[in-house]
Amino acid sequence: MEEYQPMSAESVETLLREAGAETMIRAGRSESYGAPRDFSFEVKGVFGNGMGLHVVARQFNYRDPWEAEGRVNDMVDVSLLRDGSYSPLPKGYPFFQETDLEEGVDEERLREIILAVRDLNPKIYLLQELTGG
Repeated sequence: MEEYQPMSAESVETLLREAGAETMIRAGRSESYGAPRDFSFEVKGVFGNGMGLHVVARQFNYRDPWEAEGRVNDMVDVSLLRDGSYSPLPKGYPFFQETDLEEGVDEERLREIILAVRDLNPKIYLLQELTGG
């Protein structure tokens, strides 16, 4: 079994902030009993280009049989936001193709997604609309 790096709301926020995003975080069931059972944390980040990411850790994975220790999130779901609305990426990227959600993303892949979204020139959407691509 491949061992993934655990992620927390704070570690995901740090990744986004280091890439230049403005961020907001919200912790779920681990901090607030009233949160939905399948919700662990969420982080939103918006970049200067108007593009954003909504990262949600839905459930903890447990690394030991009695859930006493080893409660981690090593996979998250990532939604792409364009001007505040969910959106796919233009063609040519390895993610967000014809969908606005990537599920089961590990930290390495999340780093790739963050950099791609940060560096995206949103005018490419208009260009692809005009060229029919």
